[in-house]
Amino acid sequence: MRKKIIIVLLFVVIVFVGYNYVFQNHRNIQLENASYKISALTLANEFQENLSGSELKYLDKTIQVSGKISELSNLSITLDETVYCQFLDAQNLKFKLKENIQIKGRFIGYDDLLEQIKLDQCHIIN
Repeated sequence: MRKKIIIVLLFVVIVFVGYNYVFQNHRNIQLENASYKISALTLANEFQENLSGSELKYLDKTIQVSGKISELSNLSITLDETVYCQFLDAQNLKFKLKENIQIKGRFIGYDDLLEQIKLDQCHIIN
């Protein structure tokens, strides 16, 4: 009888730990401090010089990027034609092309085909 209780308790602990591991709280990029603050052109140069090293350095990190708007839509902004910033929700943007802006987001990868740095869960700083 005692063995059964220990086995059941061990099973409950394993299920509890597994559930908490799988269903972790989502990150709130807007509230996180940026790991790096950098301009879009400097970031692009870093990726041109050392692609794999830069991807490892920034992957899944919150970064704050500044630059001029080169493309603009309700769901995304592209800075200096090199950093693509995607928002979670449609934005009512008051910005214009070639205007300087700072955006914070999570680095998710580099697109070799378009030669763009991709950020998601972005938030406008100014």
